[in-house]
Amino acid sequence: MSKVWDRTFKKHHPLNRRSLVFPAMSTSTATPTSSYSECDSPSAEPEIEHVDRHLPNGDFYTGDWRAGRPHGTGKYLWTDGCVYEGEWRGGRATGRGKFLWPTGATYEGEFQNGFMEGFGTYTSCSGDTYWGNWLQNLKHGHGKKSFPNGDYYDGEWKHGFRDGHGKYVWKNGSEYSGDWMAGAIHGRGLLVWADGYRFDGVWKDGLPNGSGTFKWPDGSLFVGCWSMESGTLQQRGVYYPSQNPSSPTARDPETFFTLGRSDFEVCPEEVLTVMPTMKKLWFRGPSKSAISFAGLTLEDGDVDDDWDEGAMTPPMMRWPPMEIKRQGETICEGHRNYELMLNLQLGIRHAVGKQSAPTSLDLKASAFDPKEKVWTRFPPEGSKHTPPHQSCDFRWKDYCPMVFRTLRKLFKVDPADYMLSICGDNALRELSSPGKSGSFFYLTSDDKYMIKTVKKAEVKVLLRMLPSYYKHVRSFENTLVTRFFGLHCVKLAGTTQRKVRFVIMGNLFCTEYPIHRRFDLKGSSHGRITDKPETEIDETTTLKDLDLNFIFRLQKSWFQEFCRQVDRDSDFLEQERIMDYSLLVGVHFLPADDTEKRTNGTPRAEDSDSTRWSTMKLGIGMPARVEQIVRTDVVSDLIGEPTGEFHSVILYFGIIDILQDYDISKKLEHAYKSMQYDPTSISAVDPRLYSKRFRDFIFRAFTEDL
Repeated sequence: MSKVWDRTFKKHHPLNRRSLVFPAMSTSTATPTSSYSECDSPSAEPEIEHVDRHLPNGDFYTGDWRAGRPHGTGKYLWTDGCVYEGEWRGGRATGRGKFLWPTGATYEGEFQNGFMEGFGTYTSCSGDTYWGNWLQNLKHGHGKKSFPNGDYYDGEWKHGFRDGHGKYVWKNGSEYSGDWMAGAIHGRGLLVWADGYRFDGVWKDGLPNGSGTFKWPDGSLFVGCWSMESGTLQQRGVYYPSQNPSSPTARDPETFFTLGRSDFEVCPEEVLTVMPTMKKLWFRGPSKSAISFAGLTLEDGDVDDDWDEGAMTPPMMRWPPMEIKRQGETICEGHRNYELMLNLQLGIRHAVGKQSAPTSLDLKASAFDPKEKVWTRFPPEGSKHTPPHQSCDFRWKDYCPMVFRTLRKLFKVDPADYMLSICGDNALRELSSPGKSGSFFYLTSDDKYMIKTVKKAEVKVLLRMLPSYYKHVRSFENTLVTRFFGLHCVKLAGTTQRKVRFVIMGNLFCTEYPIHRRFDLKGSSHGRITDKPETEIDETTTLKDLDLNFIFRLQKSWFQEFCRQVDRDSDFLEQERIMDYSLLVGVHFLPADDTEKRTNGTPRAEDSDSTRWSTMKLGIGMPARVEQIVRTDVVSDLIGEPTGEFHSVILYFGIIDILQDYDISKKLEHAYKSMQYDPTSISAVDPRLYSKRFRDFIFRAFTEDL
């Protein structure tokens, strides 16, 4: 077993989220079980028995039991009246089950690792009912909900809120169909009142905000633009009376959105104060530690005293999980780049704040002109267009502002959230060391965006390829290429006149899951191994091609879409003469007991459940499995031989570093290194060869999970 594999399981599993592992019972014959132990073989697997256990705190469990853990079907009753009845696997509530609250609320459906996850039905004590998909105790995906007052919603949910496209029907017959965000009407949508009035336009936080059309039942129209100014809804537009002679010559729809707002207020979401994963299960081991419904809640230190160093199952951490160390150094006053950060934030606030939201995704060719840029001077005392500030005098440049503004709209980035992430009260974080290219990287405090300093040549490449890049990302929603949100330049005043150019990108690893392993994969072998000693490899280490010791196995439909999208993206980069890009992969390992060692390739039942996959997006939080590989020749074998050792993971991946074209410097690098090394092993090769080699390698590293 390779060094990286061992370190992954023995060191990084304590960082995992809630786990549902029960410790083995403390008897003289009890043996710690593991997903990788000999007990997994059919001949050594313990028998399932039925038990009835009255627990010391008054709780009661009855059901199937194996190897000191619930396994099969069983029922657990808490003293406060909560009840779980359903399927267990290896000490975890996994499969079909039912959870009852003492208030009378119920959830019946699928569980995964103690979470309400998959498809299920929740009925509250007040009578509202939700049928749909769940992810980690939250409504997530497509779902339908009926409210006690008679309202009804059918549409998309995200992290517990109505988010995406959905239809809301009020009890009086009024109906809204369109976009939602964070539980509010937000985006493009049509509201039809029960008495025939209609508004079709852009919304924000439940009110019109942008262009739209209001229509009266007699056919009269008001076409205009709405906005919030000083807390008041303002409108500007033109009224078009209908052909009906009785139609008034002047009308104002304002009262429908102010005085009549209560007619289209939506019901708030119920907040569950007690989640199933918060419940403790009082099975005790020698350490006398209690077990939570989603893992160990260790009362004396972070590591369970029952942990056997010889076992493969790692110790579990307390819930809530320990805080993961965040990457980077916070840029505070006194930092060498503090003024640069202030300049960047001032520029972004000015550039984004003064721009109106684009009304269309169609752009004129002139918007892509490299000369389409805006210079703004920021003197410390302020000016007619800029506020006073405490930084140095500087000038700010926006490249192709209309294009990047439209890209942000295409990527569904809210301008206010964008400004808040980059220009809020919290400072940026600078990553500890620049990349090989010499660029510096900065992360926003919420991890949503990464800011990278770029060279003038990279700016030219991005501007040159911007028209085809825009067309590509607009055509393929699942594209894996980097998402760009802005391209800017800060020119410092003084004798040096130093220019700092930077691009704002989406952070691939903005996730609630800790990333335990990250790989940068190109398909080349020369120099593609980490130079860190084993003891220094941690979660922030970026491993390379020759460090890869897994094959990533994706569910069939997603593997097919992955292959199609890698082909599309590689073709696009090849046409733009881009090379030296890579697939960045982040791996979050699920708890070890969620993995089953398989040698016959038989999929588990939950792997074929289409509802779990319907809410996923390519490359973002994708459940998968990894299979360990071993190499006979570390230098020549980019992909080793599979071992049959599997583990459940969540994957994040995307194609990065797409601003390097095959220029004269890369051609010289290719000629020089080709005299010393195998020409096919080096990174600097012709874009056509690079694309083919990249695809060949990626399609071996990623396979279908049979």
